[in-house]
Amino acid sequence: MSDWYLQESDEVVSALGTRLQTGLDDAVAVRRLQEVGPNELVDRGGKSPWKILLEQFTGIMTIVLIISAVISIFLGDMAEAIAILAIVVLNTILGFTQEYRAEKAMAALKRMAAPHVRVRRNGHVVEITASELVPGDIVLLDAGSSVPADGRVLEAANLRVQEAVLTGESEPIEKMSGALTGKDLAIGDRRNMVYMGTTVTYGRGQVVITNTGMNTELGHIATMLQTVGEESTPLQRRLEQVGKVLAAAALVIVAVVFVLGLLRGEELKLMFETAVSLAVAAVPEGLQTVVTIALALGAQSMLSRQALIRKLPAVETLGSVTVICSDKTGTLTENRMTVTVLDVAGNKVDMKPRLQNFSPTLRRSDPADIDLRKNVTLSALLAGNALCNDATLEPSADEPDSIISVGDPTEGALVIAAARAGLWKDDLTQQYPRRAELPFDSERKRMTTFHPMVNDQKIFSHLQAADPQAGAAAFIGITKGSVDGLLEICTRVWTGEKIEPLDEHWRERILAANTALAGEGTRVLGTAYRFLDDLPANPRMDIEKDLTFLGLVGMIDPARPEVEEAVHNALTAGIRPIMITGDHPLTAMHIARDLGIAQNNRYITGAELEQMSVEELQNQVLDVQVYARVSPEHKLKIVEALQNLGHVVAMTGDGVNDAPALKKADIGVAMGITGTDVSKEAADMVLLNDNFATIVAAVEEGRRIYDNIRKFVKYALSSNTGEIWVMLVAPFLGMSLPLLPLQILWINLVTDGLPGLAMTMEPAEKNTMQRPPHPPQENIFARGLGVDIIWIGLVLAATSIIPGYLGWKAGSATWQTMIFTIVTLAQMGNALAMRSEYDSLLRIGFRSNWLMLWSVLATILLQMAVIYIPFLQNIFGTVALSINELLICLGWSIVVFIAVEIVKFFRRMNIKPSNA
Repeated sequence: MSDWYLQESDEVVSALGTRLQTGLDDAVAVRRLQEVGPNELVDRGGKSPWKILLEQFTGIMTIVLIISAVISIFLGDMAEAIAILAIVVLNTILGFTQEYRAEKAMAALKRMAAPHVRVRRNGHVVEITASELVPGDIVLLDAGSSVPADGRVLEAANLRVQEAVLTGESEPIEKMSGALTGKDLAIGDRRNMVYMGTTVTYGRGQVVITNTGMNTELGHIATMLQTVGEESTPLQRRLEQVGKVLAAAALVIVAVVFVLGLLRGEELKLMFETAVSLAVAAVPEGLQTVVTIALALGAQSMLSRQALIRKLPAVETLGSVTVICSDKTGTLTENRMTVTVLDVAGNKVDMKPRLQNFSPTLRRSDPADIDLRKNVTLSALLAGNALCNDATLEPSADEPDSIISVGDPTEGALVIAAARAGLWKDDLTQQYPRRAELPFDSERKRMTTFHPMVNDQKIFSHLQAADPQAGAAAFIGITKGSVDGLLEICTRVWTGEKIEPLDEHWRERILAANTALAGEGTRVLGTAYRFLDDLPANPRMDIEKDLTFLGLVGMIDPARPEVEEAVHNALTAGIRPIMITGDHPLTAMHIARDLGIAQNNRYITGAELEQMSVEELQNQVLDVQVYARVSPEHKLKIVEALQNLGHVVAMTGDGVNDAPALKKADIGVAMGITGTDVSKEAADMVLLNDNFATIVAAVEEGRRIYDNIRKFVKYALSSNTGEIWVMLVAPFLGMSLPLLPLQILWINLVTDGLPGLAMTMEPAEKNTMQRPPHPPQENIFARGLGVDIIWIGLVLAATSIIPGYLGWKAGSATWQTMIFTIVTLAQMGNALAMRSEYDSLLRIGFRSNWLMLWSVLATILLQMAVIYIPFLQNIFGTVALSINELLICLGWSIVVFIAVEIVKFFRRMNIKPSNA
């Protein structure tokens, strides 16, 4: 049964076969434990380390690399084989480590279960391990307790439970024991239920356990976390495409070259070695290495910007993100209630402009935000709320010279607001010590404290002087609570200058102000007071009457100051932020509008999502920016609907409730400071500073990395294509083999090595964050890359074949070496020209990437060594070139660079970079 919250307490107790006063008998508890199992989260179907290891060898590119290594061994090139196998081993280790760590999410969930709990058994209160709990157990909770299982509240004495890990709400929920009405209530609205993994922050209570282990809400999250499959990243999908294309191309090349050679009468062994060498050359072995290094360097760069990458592919995935689904509390907001409005008789003091400089801590030396000498009424309002308050100010453990609030977040906000106005809680309690109190309860929705007036000099003296009924009153009673409830016990109102009867006019005015603030997502408390000549030893509830209404205090969990700019940058980059929260719709919409997330007034609640299928949600998801009162299942549904429409989705969050959606999303982003272990283990990236703006910076880095990987793919494949054209065209011209097998492998090794690595270090293009993300389903050869590979390859082949053919016709002994040299040097010009998609090399300059400059020079020197050092000449079958021949090679090899730069010039003339 899942609707325990709809039933009365005695009905629940009866249905569970237990008794409030005595609890379960031991025999019944043992039998139920055997039936339902221990109260713990079970790991179902996790991958074994061996399975994770085996999966690392199933990728197309990995298979091609292994085949390439085997072929290299067959050809006797052990150095090439070892290099390729080293790449495979490196990628396997990285992949295994990342996925194995991801499997630890279940262990983090298990750690959330409370180890011990006080329970009523056989009429006695005993302490047992949480794993022994069964449905029907009566559990006692008090402040600081972790809730060990899901349960129905039977008794609540000011019981408040922090449920942020499940609901996302920053404020503890006040619990009650009565039955609720309304089907399919969101978890945050089930005020008579408690859930495993949450924490009691205030008061005490008794609950009857209704669900344990995997049947709890936390257990449902665990089940989702284990059943949600890993999504392959855009880069992984694109590299798989490249691998398939290259594997097919290699087979065709082997067949064509082998047959053509045999028809020309070449030796069978030589043609076999040549065909296989070309097949290996067609597959850029350096691609996996370059991608891995690019992602690793990107991860290192992001770490310096407070973003910890847990899975390397996440670096590139960030660059493809089209939607960011963000939790509100602690991610977009600061996860701390803050006073934003003070309202006395319609005279408002707006604190929002001061929030930009607010911090969670404060110091005695901090200047006051409000000059209370000019407004004694605000002094009374702030002091009254600080006195009628159980929160305290304590030294910060992190910053000893700073002070933080300890206690209920709402009460802490009131104490801090008073302190920022120079009214410190410890000074106030010394001057106005609490003599008695009427604690807060859910029925009255208010609390009252009583303080002596003997030491009053200025704070409440003006109120007393203006009150003809006060006289020389010895005490003041201060009441704070819901505005509606306060108005029922108030007979007068303080206007800011005098006291007037609380007539219908004033009542409507106060209620209108309350409604207006609530409509902005603000939590509103009212404050009232009463002077007393004498104070009973034990005040009763009936003393709360004939109060004078003093004013309103509004507070919110404010948005982080830097988030608004981050949201703007995301929108500029074509990324759509969406707020998904367990908070109230009005609060969520208010924050979303302030930050620029909400482009309209539409929002969807969890109750509405419950009635929708994923297909129905897909019809609306592109028009809605705010989702409120959602559960973990709803978050998964939203992410799935967006992914079904072709979006690359990032999901940010910090609670246990976020973990399944973090895992399902294309990239999960967990909060490093406030995030739970569960969310961090399920995420691809962890924000060490919990700063939403860091995500936008990471997106820019991701786009830079992907752009550079595309540049390398274009460079490597266009160069390799040129080599293949040389080998295919030369026989048709009557020439013998233009490149020997070892020469082909050498070209691949030196040109894909250092220059390829240098290409990953290129700075971001200037339009990187002024363009929308590229389509997630886009083929890596899209946007002209495939065409560029073909024409650049043809140019490279032509510039190599023409001088080689002329030399061959003239009977020169150096024609093969010239082709070998031109192909190698032309690829260096190609690498320099590929550094930018649009800007010329002169504009971006050599100094913007020193590694590229040195790698090109190093490659040229290595090529010269192969040509002129006798020992290497014997290995590679080269002969020394004359100065004239070397100059001819240099002249022809620069043609590719010039051709690419000319094409970029026309692109700059005809295509705007912002539309790239």
